[in-house]
Amino acid sequence: MAIREVLSGVIPRSDFRAFLAGRPASILIEIIGTQGSTPRETGTFMLVSENATWGTIGGGQFEFLAIQNARALLTGNGVEVMDIPLGPEIGQCCGGRTQLRFRTMTSGLLQELEARQATETEHLPETYVFGAGHVGRALAAALVPLPLSVTVIETRQEELANLPAETDTRLSPMPEALVRDMPAGAALVILTHDHALDFLIAKEALARNDFAYVGMIGSATKRATFSHWLVREGGDKAWLDRLTLPIGGNTVKDKRPEVIAAMTAAELLTAFAAYRIRSSS
Repeated sequence: MAIREVLSGVIPRSDFRAFLAGRPASILIEIIGTQGSTPRETGTFMLVSENATWGTIGGGQFEFLAIQNARALLTGNGVEVMDIPLGPEIGQCCGGRTQLRFRTMTSGLLQELEARQATETEHLPETYVFGAGHVGRALAAALVPLPLSVTVIETRQEELANLPAETDTRLSPMPEALVRDMPAGAALVILTHDHALDFLIAKEALARNDFAYVGMIGSATKRATFSHWLVREGGDKAWLDRLTLPIGGNTVKDKRPEVIAAMTAAELLTAFAAYRIRSSS
């Protein structure tokens, strides 16, 4: 069987329950051990049915072999554990080794996956996007597939209707008042339709020093204007060291909302990783 035939039924990433609802006869493939350099970490899983897959354990020939074995199990053949060297033997060059476990899906196993998902969701880094305009919508769409909890906050009810269904939303006439109750380690991205509102939100955010990221859309001119306003309003100019403005950086000279969103998503992931390191040291 060719790799193209094995992977021809790949389903876009979505809730695994939706996948299993239409494909109850499926195999759960889970990484149970790794040594050296590997494409995914222990605990990563994917699902394989007769003609489709959900998720990924790393791709390439390694994943092809796993899918092939899973489909063999569906027909009464195959093995329940595989130990795969990720080297020249299978045409890969990671250099590590991965152990896989294969289990036929049951109602009990589904409950186990749901419990795991609930636990992981509870501990996802929290990202708050202030504003659901063009960039806010693009950013929400970019963040939804990532391992983040995303909430978009708006003063305009009509703008909240255009966001991805997976996004949490909050309608508030005073978004800046919500900042004080946000958890430590959260990320705040400020891109409302009103510069004065941006400044109010940023002042509240920077008054705390326990957020992973505080970013604002804008330019060098907006940063200078905010700096003067912040000092005038009793803020500390040193707080600006914790403000990312503009979001997305200056390396890519492209102001399309989708490009800004992609660059900002990368900033957020980097900021969360840095915060975890700081918190654990």
